Amino acid sequence: MNREYSVLMSVYYKEKAEWLDYSIKSMLEQTIFPSEFVLVEDGKLTDELENVIKKYIDEYQNLFNIVKLEKNVGLGPALRIGIENCKYEFIARMDSDDYSCKNRIEEQFKIFEKDESLGLVGCNVEEFEGSIDNVNCHVILPETQEEIYKFSKKRCPFRHPSLLYRKSEVMKAGNYREFYLCEDYDIYIRMLKSGCKCYNIQKPLVYMRIGKDFYKRRGGIKYMKSILKFKNEQLHTGYFSLLDYLKSTIPHIIVCLMPNAVRDYIYRNFLRKKSKV
Repeated sequence: MNREYSVLMSVYYKEKAEWLDYSIKSMLEQTIFPSEFVLVEDGKLTDELENVIKKYIDEYQNLFNIVKLEKNVGLGPALRIGIENCKYEFIARMDSDDYSCKNRIEEQFKIFEKDESLGLVGCNVEEFEGSIDNVNCHVILPETQEEIYKFSKKRCPFRHPSLLYRKSEVMKAGNYREFYLCEDYDIYIRMLKSGCKCYNIQKPLVYMRIGKDFYKRRGGIKYMKSILKFKNEQLHTGYFSLLDYLKSTIPHIIVCLMPNAVRDYIYRNFLRKKSKV
């Protein structure tokens, strides 16, 4: 199997330069080096962020494809443009504040080589604060296609920065679209609907950064409206049965309307496996 792949990352002005540096570096230290790094600048960035990007462009000539957007369009539209700019069939998603273990891509390609009918391979992740030595929660995801499909009727079955997928499968599903804080769940459902075969490696190969605002963003009226729009669409297209819809939507609305401290507790203690460290 051809192991050439593009890394796809989007960054916007609110990101921290040291986090971006850490994230990019983790992808450039992969045991299978990327063939291309597509970095979408979602609107004007700070000088600090631009300096980090320039450092890597200077060091790795011809590797980086910088896609500059005049204004901030949001993650879904930015990734839509990014996908269109990727040269290679395999695309590794990565967020600008997370960390990938050095063998992440190698482990994912091993799965693709065992089953070439796969279109997407993710993995379990660790959620950390400050440093990857400070893991708060383990996120354990469904493994097989059947388990992923069943899980997707209740909750999101993947973590976005952990994915290695085929560009052709993303395009067949219609590519990313704007869907506030649901753009990842949205593309996964559409990929599953279009017949994409998926798998989650049952070990953590990615560390996702969380902070004080991480669970706060999973609440509020704006997010609740987006979730309702998304889940109503799944009901109307027949992906969710009425029972699926009620079992998924009612708890989600309750969590959205909780005070942030209570929502934080629910996520950490009931929706994640808490670290014993």
